[in-house]
Amino acid sequence: MSPLTKRLKVIIISDGTGETATAMSRAIMTQFPERDVYFTRYKNVRDKDQIIAIFDEAAIHHDLVIYTVVTSELRDFIGEQARLKHVRALDLIGPALTAFANYFEQEPKAQPGLLHAVNDEYYKRVEAMEFTLNHDDGRNLNSLHLADVILVGVSRTSKTPLSVYLCQHGLKVVNIPLIQGQILPEELHQVDQRKIFALTIDPEALMGIRRNRLTRLGAESHNGDYADHAKVIEEIEWANTLFSENKRWPVFNVTDKALEETAADIMKLINMRKNNIFKQQRREQQED
Repeated sequence: MSPLTKRLKVIIISDGTGETATAMSRAIMTQFPERDVYFTRYKNVRDKDQIIAIFDEAAIHHDLVIYTVVTSELRDFIGEQARLKHVRALDLIGPALTAFANYFEQEPKAQPGLLHAVNDEYYKRVEAMEFTLNHDDGRNLNSLHLADVILVGVSRTSKTPLSVYLCQHGLKVVNIPLIQGQILPEELHQVDQRKIFALTIDPEALMGIRRNRLTRLGAESHNGDYADHAKVIEEIEWANTLFSENKRWPVFNVTDKALEETAADIMKLINMRKNNIFKQQRREQQED
């Protein structure tokens, strides 16, 4: 068989998922399109016996070993096995860790799986953002129960921008506009009421925001009740009465408050509730 037609194997060893080594290897292989190569990946390798078995196999077929291992002891052992059994091996992460450690004058954590944890957090934020955008302005209420946060308030109380800000922290957010004279969605009564956060605003501030919006839209002469002084006051009073009737909904006044400030207050309350639940569970376990 010609060397170019021989099918070769690349073995990937990782103390994590091995995705980094796989991605780099495939990127490199684009430069060798004529070679027929297949990959075998060994994930979560933390034991020397595992490494010995892998190199015993690699030595038989003269495979190439690529590894991303963060613990120096295990990396050194892999290097020893490669030399002992005459197997080509490439350390993808060791030299980089050494260079960064020297630059920072600090030893690395050498803790496997950290990148995977970062990726999980990233995908969680992406999922939260998709959910939030698909549930903007009261849409898709059939999946309201999947939300982490439900924002309710009259028009122009920062529901959408606040939703987008919160979802970047991994929270699935639904925002529902409150319209005077319309019955609240039935789904709102069926979910955990602790998920609902009410937004209110001072009437004068709301009128200013709505008038500015109408000016930008060129609709000053067709504003109707939207920015009418008396109607805005009536709408805010109606919403505040609704909030007082639903005592489990914490109310946040967004007047002259930065988006980040309101978001921080909401997240603080959410974390406080989680801590209380955790403490309660611990007490129950201790009692048992």
